[in-house]
Amino acid sequence: MGNQVEKLTHLNYKEVPTADPTGMDRDEGPRIGVSYIFSNDDDELEQQQDSVHDLGGEHPALQPYDPQLHEVECSVYYRDECIYQKSFSEEDTLSEEGDEGGGGHLSTYTPENLLNRCKPGDLVEFVCQAQYPHWVVYVGDFQVVHLHRLEVVNSFLTDASQGRRGRIANQLYRYKPLSPAMVVRNALEQVGCKDRDLSWRNSECFAAWCRYGKREFKIGGELRIGKQPYRLQIRLGDKRSHTLEFQSLEDLIMEKRRNDQIGRAAVIQELSSHLQAAEEEEEEEEDHHHPDKEHPHDPLQSHS
Repeated sequence: MGNQVEKLTHLNYKEVPTADPTGMDRDEGPRIGVSYIFSNDDDELEQQQDSVHDLGGEHPALQPYDPQLHEVECSVYYRDECIYQKSFSEEDTLSEEGDEGGGGHLSTYTPENLLNRCKPGDLVEFVCQAQYPHWVVYVGDFQVVHLHRLEVVNSFLTDASQGRRGRIANQLYRYKPLSPAMVVRNALEQVGCKDRDLSWRNSECFAAWCRYGKREFKIGGELRIGKQPYRLQIRLGDKRSHTLEFQSLEDLIMEKRRNDQIGRAAVIQELSSHLQAAEEEEEEEEDHHHPDKEHPHDPLQSHS
């Protein structure tokens, strides 16, 4: 396969070379994930979904939402360093004082409750079933700065939430953060930036750039050449995972957000279909190369 670059908007998992389904790192050459070089900003899709609710759909706040049921557990690695992790397991979840239900830093709260928890410089992730997560930077005085509909805007937190529940997302990325004052300054300096002047593909990349100041969150911040240094490890269940590789953090975040939007069940279904097809192709190839190989007898089959 070589060090090729796949220029795709999105293919299903059957069409994308991926890693060992057991999660074991067998070095059998580069595995290429999905590249979004020519794709649209997924916040444009968020705008389309918002219109569904504007036209009389059920308000997202009224829909039951269980993070462990809907969200995809995953880890992101740059080479061997874990730079992002979302996990609901007890050993990985850091609890916060006053958490309802002991869900740790992934617990979600109403917008009004979040106002009592946020400090300037905090990142907030609003989540809802079948929608892309929306990230904002809390700048104080009940206000946030965020990338919304291709423009960086200053809004009240309750307005930016659009009724969705949210969480403080400071612990998801493991980069060293800038000072709270610098995070707030980064965000406020970009208010009014829009359309072709934008350097971020979605609200998550913008908010993360404000907090960590890393160019990897910007559009074109990394060259897509050579080996794929980023790995997205998706948890499928106990001790089972599946890994995709990417040439840039920007591309990986786009795929991670797509997984969040379609939901845990759909991701597992996609991967299961891909893995089953891959296993069948391997069996057919094995049979082609070893036509005389005997297959184990079915113990339930009768013999004369």
